[in-house]
Amino acid sequence: MMTEQPNYYAILGVDKHASLEEIHEAFATWRIKLKEAEQLESTQYQQIAYAYEVLSDSDRRTLYDSLLQETSAESVLEVHALLSRSKIGVLDTPQVVYLLVNVHPPQQAEDARLPLNLCLVLDRSTSMNGERLERVKTAVEMVLDKLGPEDVISVVSFSDRAEVLLPAGRVHNKVRLLSRVKSMLASGGTEIYQGLKTGVEEMRQVSLSQHINHLILLTDGHTYGDEALCVQLAKETAVQGIGITAFGIGLEWNDKFLDRLVAPSSGQSGYIDDPMQIIEYLEKRIKGLGAVYAQNVQFHLNFPNAVYMRYGFKMTPYAQPIDKEKEYVKLGDIEGRRPLSFLLELSIDPQPIQTRIKLPVHLTAVIPGKKLQKYTFKQDLQLMVLKTPLQEEPPEAVLRAVRMLNMYRMNEKVWEDVEAGNVEMATTRMRHLTTRFLEAGQTQLARQAQMEVDRLANVGDLSLEGRKTLKFGTRALLNQTMSLLLNGDEAGEHD
Repeated sequence: MMTEQPNYYAILGVDKHASLEEIHEAFATWRIKLKEAEQLESTQYQQIAYAYEVLSDSDRRTLYDSLLQETSAESVLEVHALLSRSKIGVLDTPQVVYLLVNVHPPQQAEDARLPLNLCLVLDRSTSMNGERLERVKTAVEMVLDKLGPEDVISVVSFSDRAEVLLPAGRVHNKVRLLSRVKSMLASGGTEIYQGLKTGVEEMRQVSLSQHINHLILLTDGHTYGDEALCVQLAKETAVQGIGITAFGIGLEWNDKFLDRLVAPSSGQSGYIDDPMQIIEYLEKRIKGLGAVYAQNVQFHLNFPNAVYMRYGFKMTPYAQPIDKEKEYVKLGDIEGRRPLSFLLELSIDPQPIQTRIKLPVHLTAVIPGKKLQKYTFKQDLQLMVLKTPLQEEPPEAVLRAVRMLNMYRMNEKVWEDVEAGNVEMATTRMRHLTTRFLEAGQTQLARQAQMEVDRLANVGDLSLEGRKTLKFGTRALLNQTMSLLLNGDEAGEHD
């Protein structure tokens, strides 16, 4: 057995399917990093240089590949892709097919994790005064307790200006750090860009490539005139490997804005209706970030010209709309043992003749524990176009995911109707949604939906509470449904 064979792919930080160009780029990147650290004569560099020599020579690489034995214990990711149907008809109109992809981390012992570089950006505007701000201060104490000795934390507060409460650093003296946080007082308006900009500056004080980098925003209000700046900053930081989570407290914040803010890094947005829940939400988020297995997971849209993605939604580890780029969709991280699951709605152009359509499932990811800068997974699914396709039942997982997603999208349509002044259509959709919630056993959501039906009939509008309760309630339902399907009843404890 060749269990002693060194893995030159892992040493260089590429996966076994890497092209020659990717191998050249990886080695060049290592040279720059180690030159800056003045370690070009180190043992690590010698290993990297030898790995490059072997993998950049086609004959030596072929021989090496024949010697390198990969076992099941060395698996990187398990990917399962399901189509809602594998056969469609010959038609002169477009057809819709759903693609459900579940990505599981391996089940063997955990790999080494990168330390966390975390920044808390806390709204201290006047509206946060009282219980909200006190709960936020207590939550910071919980976060400090959860961090490891190698983790880095910074804390920024903001109103119409930002203040660094804790500069980026490790937790050495918790009492002294907490005293600074507890001195925070509520005052002023809400300018989120000031807080984000200052928070990102603190995060950049450490080497981003050597950490899991994440910024968590807590706010209870609308920001004033700087939404575009916030979203642009989020796009810039996503490229640098900084993720963003944004939690809205109470009813007055802009949920569409927070969705746009977290979209570039495929982060999470959430609704905290009770200040008592602030600690719970932060604790769950820190737990996930502290166990990241894979980073920057992307699904590449290498579909043939007849196929395009109409809509996408991530369902686990948390439910969030997918931000579509030109050539790929960003899916964020795989956290701990929890799978990453997402659903794509695909439109198939009219198919005039019988044929076979190839649907590539192409994923890439960074696996820090295995030192893989670009792990690649590729698999092809086949969609048959037939004159008389046999009726086939969709896989149960796809069917349930689509049903839950349709409830979410129906709720979003209601709000679009209201904004367009089409109250009658909004009322009809909300009645249907009430029925769907009851059929799913979601009595609390059904009760809220019925209240919104009554409100539409009386005042022709919807409440802020209804907007957020139904939006984030259906997201939670999506997450819970898929988690139970993937992991069994134990998954519910995370949601």
